[in-house]
Order: sequence, then structure tokens, then C-alpha cells
Amino acid sequence: MATVKEALEPSDGQRRAGLLTLLGIAAVVTAVHLLTNGRYGFHRDELQFLSDARHLDWGFVAYPPLTPFLERISLSAFGLSLVGLRLFSVLAQAAAIVVTGLMAWELGGKRLAQVTAAIAVALSPLPLFEGTEFQYSTFDFLWWVLIAYFTVRLLKSENPRWWLAIGVAVGLGLFTKYSIIFFIAGILGGVVLSRARRYLLSGWFWGGIALALFIFLPNFLWQVRHEFISYHFLQHIHLRDVGEGRANGFLRDQIMICINLVATPLALAGLVCFLRDRRYRMLAWMYLIPLALFFLAKGRGYYMAAAYPMLLAMGAVAGERWVKALPRLARWTLEAIFFTCLAACGAYICALILPIQSFGPLREFALHHNGDLREEIGWTEMVRTVAAIRDSLPSEQQAGVGVLVGNYGEQGAIEMLGPAYHLPPPISMTNSAWLRGYPAQPPTTLIVLGFSREDADKAFTSCQLAGHNGNSEGVKNEESEYHADIFVCASPRLPWPDFWKKYQSFG
Repeated sequence: MATVKEALEPSDGQRRAGLLTLLGIAAVVTAVHLLTNGRYGFHRDELQFLSDARHLDWGFVAYPPLTPFLERISLSAFGLSLVGLRLFSVLAQAAAIVVTGLMAWELGGKRLAQVTAAIAVALSPLPLFEGTEFQYSTFDFLWWVLIAYFTVRLLKSENPRWWLAIGVAVGLGLFTKYSIIFFIAGILGGVVLSRARRYLLSGWFWGGIALALFIFLPNFLWQVRHEFISYHFLQHIHLRDVGEGRANGFLRDQIMICINLVATPLALAGLVCFLRDRRYRMLAWMYLIPLALFFLAKGRGYYMAAAYPMLLAMGAVAGERWVKALPRLARWTLEAIFFTCLAACGAYICALILPIQSFGPLREFALHHNGDLREEIGWTEMVRTVAAIRDSLPSEQQAGVGVLVGNYGEQGAIEMLGPAYHLPPPISMTNSAWLRGYPAQPPTTLIVLGFSREDADKAFTSCQLAGHNGNSEGVKNEESEYHADIFVCASPRLPWPDFWKKYQSFG
């Protein structure tokens, strides 16, 4: 006779069916992104990753090295293909969806729980966005989800070897985005505050820590060589975000950005279940500690998005057990209402986030409400305008012309799209481009982007307005509204070494 535990565990056939269903959901999500990711253009952040991908190092001012390294692979394989360059992001999001479903499986869920958790993640705003662009936050999201999954496996099996898998995922997280330190605090706090504290005496626990530090070591040494420049960058960005109000509404964003609104009860149920379960209580602290730290530090709301899949997995398991105790008609009715509402909310989120149409009402709706999509418009036109200004100069000026840019979006656009117009590499003082320095033979004539008239006159001699940066579609974004003027100037007022030190910028 089967034991109670065996009766509750999914059979091999159920597991295979559940896995195939999860792969099917991930395949649909992948197909949607592949069909829509080529609709607009590069985002300014993607242009920075592309630029850094051409100058690989063990670290960059704005982030660790993993994301530019992956972009270099995409660049080598696909060239400047939007769909190709975003492929790793799509695959990372699909993997996070599957792993969330597998978490529900490990927590005792059957197919309903697995499907519910996977779809809830797939139709949440931030995870959906992560498949639309090549961003370091996409891979950071995947590492958080994998860490949670490995933790579930650790606590369920009580096999301490899972600490090695956790250590590898943590190391890759540190190699991707420094904010994972807050999740690490949750892991360590969860160990101390739960029965998992017994692993403090395990060599596997310390082995996992050693693995994470070993993976992170090259970037740490790079930071030492560069006087922890990324720490100063993050300080600057944090002060800017707080000053501009980007950190406002942190708690509101937990349900407006991090998770599908209809799935919020599942996340709350998952948190309660983790808190009440002695075996899995560590995962509750892995959510609550980062939440408190980000709130106190005035972090942006979306920083917590990757912590919700584990709550949704546990909440889906609890929900499955609850509805299965109901009469069949009541169960079917509740499931139909829930999935209809989840899909309706998901459809609205898709309309906001995905570039569903190249033209038409859905495009206008998305561009009106989604600032990230607006930042994908106009880069090729900007490069074409710069090339036209260069061509309008006298031949003697063209021979010694350089293009000096004020932000990393302009830098990446000139560097990646400029060669088609025979433009020289950009001169940039922003982030890692500043570390690369200025040309050994500085140009005598500069086409200057990203500076206001007042700032251009202060920095350079003989500045003349030469053109405007915008887009033929009339889309208002950062470039068209705040960096519209393009100047032709002579040399900087300061000697180049002094100019370079004074105008270093973080962005």
C-alpha cells in the first residue's frame, strides 16, 4: 500500500506531462517575443551593452561583465539583428517560467499548480518586459528564480550538496547585477532565522560560498584596480533616482509592476504558507529581508520582481489543494473566473509592454504609456543626421572631424550604426567609455550631441548650431526633448586631459 507521502507526490507520468506543459507555455512566450522584438529599434540601454560588448573586460562602470559578454556572442552570431540580439533575453525569461513551474512541482503541486505559477509569471509586467529588451535585469531575474528553486530542492531533500548549485547561481548573479547582494542578505538571514541554520556547520554551505566568490573574483579584482568605480556610479544613480522621484511608490509597484494584479492573492498565500511551514520558512525570509532592505534604502519598486516567482509557486500549490477540496462545479467555476481574469489582465499588460503593432492603435497606445518603447525610436535618424552634418562641412574640416556625445545612448548609436555612414568612433565621457580615453590625435572639429547650447558654449570654442536630433514619427523621448540640438564646435576650452577629467559623467 502506498504511503501518504507517495500519494501526495506527483507520479512520473504526471511529472512528464507537467514538464511538457511548462515547455509549451515557455514556447508560446518565446514565439510571441520573437515575432514582436524586431518591430521598433534599439533601446538606449541596449546600445550601451552593444558598445561594451565590443570592448570586453572583467568589469564595466555600470554593471558586471556577464551581460556584455553574452551580447558579444549574440553580436558575433546575428550581427545587428534586433531579434537575434534579444534572443538570450527571451530564452532567460522562458527558462524562468519553466523553473517557476518546476518549483511548484517540488513543493508538491500537480499540473494545475505548475500551470498557474508559470502563467502568472509569464503574464506579470516586469517578467514580460524582460523578454522585450537585452537588459542585465533579465539575467538577474533568472538567477534569483534559480536560487529559489535550488533552495527548495535543498530544503526538500535535505541534501547539503545543493549549496553548490546555490553558490554557482549566486556567483553568476554577482557577475550580472550588484543588487543581488540584497537577495544574498535574504539567503543568509533565512539560514540564521530558520531551521536551515544547521547548514552553518556544513562544508557544503561554505563550499557554495567559496564557489560564488570564485566566480565573482575577476570582477572584484577589476573593481580594486579601478578604485571601486561602480560603487561611486551606483551612489550617483541612486541619488538621481531618489531626487527624481523614481523610488516613490515602492510598495505600490510590488503589485503594479512586479506581479500580475490578479495573481497577487497567490503571492500573499505563498508568503503565508512559507512562514507557517518550518521546512520552507527560509524562503519567506528570502522575500521579506530584501523587501525591507530595498524599502529602507529607497530602492526602485521593480528591484523585487524576481522574488515573486517563488511566492507564486507556493501560492499556486496552496490554491490547487484548496480548490480540489471544493465540489466539482464550484471548482471549475472558480478556475474559469481566475484564469479569465488573469488572461484579461495579462492582455492589458501585453498591450502596454509588447510592440504588438508596427502601426495602428495598439502601437499608439503602447508608445503613449511605455517610456521604454519610446526610447527605441529615432537612433538611426540621429546617426543619419550626424552624417549629413559631417558631409556639409568643408573638406578640410571633414578630414579632422570627431563626434563627441553626451550620453551612452548616443555613444552606442554612433559606434554601432555609424560605420554604415563612415562616421568615426564616438568620443564619450560617460561610464566605461570615459575609461577608454580620447583619441591620441584629438580632432580639430567636433560634432557635439547631448549638450545644451549653454553647456556647449562653456565646454567648447566656436560652437554653431548645425542640426536637430529628432524623429520623423514625432515621438517624444529623451533625445528629441532634451538633446535635440546638434552643434559643430572647435576644440574644448580646456586642454584635453583637463577636459576629460572635468567632464567625466555617470548615466
